[in-house]
Amino acid sequence: MSAKSKAPKSPLMRESIGDMLFPYLMIVPAFLLFMVFTIYPFAFGFYVSFHKWDGLTAMKWLGLRNYINVVTDPEFWAAMKHTVIYALCVTIVKNIIAVILALFLARDHLPGRTLFRTATYLPVTLSYVVIGVLWKWIFNPTFGLLNPFMRAIGLGNYIVGWLSDERIALYSVIFVDIWKWIGFHMVMYLAGLTSISKDYYEAAAIDGASGWQRFRHITVPQLNSTIFTNILMSMSGAFTANYAIVNMMTGGGPNGSTEVAATLIVKTGLKYINLGKANAMTFVLFLFTFAMGMFQLKTISHDENYE
Repeated sequence: MSAKSKAPKSPLMRESIGDMLFPYLMIVPAFLLFMVFTIYPFAFGFYVSFHKWDGLTAMKWLGLRNYINVVTDPEFWAAMKHTVIYALCVTIVKNIIAVILALFLARDHLPGRTLFRTATYLPVTLSYVVIGVLWKWIFNPTFGLLNPFMRAIGLGNYIVGWLSDERIALYSVIFVDIWKWIGFHMVMYLAGLTSISKDYYEAAAIDGASGWQRFRHITVPQLNSTIFTNILMSMSGAFTANYAIVNMMTGGGPNGSTEVAATLIVKTGLKYINLGKANAMTFVLFLFTFAMGMFQLKTISHDENYE
């Protein structure tokens, strides 16, 4: 009674298997963190969105009632309107100014170029708490710096309640968001500009192309992927990452005029203790942001720079 024993694996085979498994073992810690802090909260939030829950007592199944309450809630759609206005203004203005600054600061013989680049990027390094407190103080009608400055240059008649006027408050917050992130996008455009070969511009100059023609037919096509990335990051960030600045500066006021989806979600969940509806709002916002991202993928060319 003899059984054939399996031949032992050679050291070379064991080494090759180890080499194959090693990269996967290296990503296990990051994968576990991603599962615990991203996938699980996402899935659990989706589960909670179908329940009535205050975070302490047992959940009560509601089915689609939370989603029905969300899509029929005029307060939610008012917040979504403010969010869309916020995202469009921030995305368009921020990218236009960032391109202009990048073109200006990309010049080789500009005096103080490094200083200007540093000063423009500096707000990016500050937290939203610092930014919110700083600009809330600047906009203060009693002791802020903005109103006295406007009076000093003869613009006193244009002074308004920057954070107290319902018509102006949202745009004041938008201005601060643009001011904070212009430097980040400027750096990305600068990186794209430095990668463009000067041979293109020299050939265009020989052919008699004007500055606008060189910008339109050389710079913009060569910055194609950079423009796409900046617009996508600006839009998605403006939709989902505006809670901190709005909460610090206005808290959604006055009279809900600066209430965006993110601040309303937090109020619904933490102030009104309705975690089910808050999570339903979150997933409606997620679907809306995802749809906007897909729309950009379809409508904005993002091919690699071409020669």
